Amino acid sequence: MSVLMEFAMFPTDKGESVSPYVSKIIKMIDQSGHDYRLTPMGTIVEAGSVGEVLEVVKKAYDILQPDCSRVYSTIKLDIRQGAEGCISSKVKAVEEKIGKVRT
Repeated sequence: MSVLMEFAMFPTDKGESVSPYVSKIIKMIDQSGHDYRLTPMGTIVEAGSVGEVLEVVKKAYDILQPDCSRVYSTIKLDIRQGAEGCISSKVKAVEEKIGKVRT
């Protein structure tokens, strides 16, 4: 099973730049061993179960909660039985169709 989660989480009470807080979450995801992609608008994480990706969300909130009185989050899930490696294969499939080769 492949569960892709695209999510964003950040404090809304810390001013215009929240990168110090987001970087703590990304460090946790990096250390989790899950495949992920950081984007300018959020992060995509792939795991083998819904529980695993929701645990990432919980840990992210736990990181922010002690220092932040208001936290904003969005979450999207793509759950696919019998698949793995979708974080790369979905992009690759489209790029092949348009003739784009990544270097």
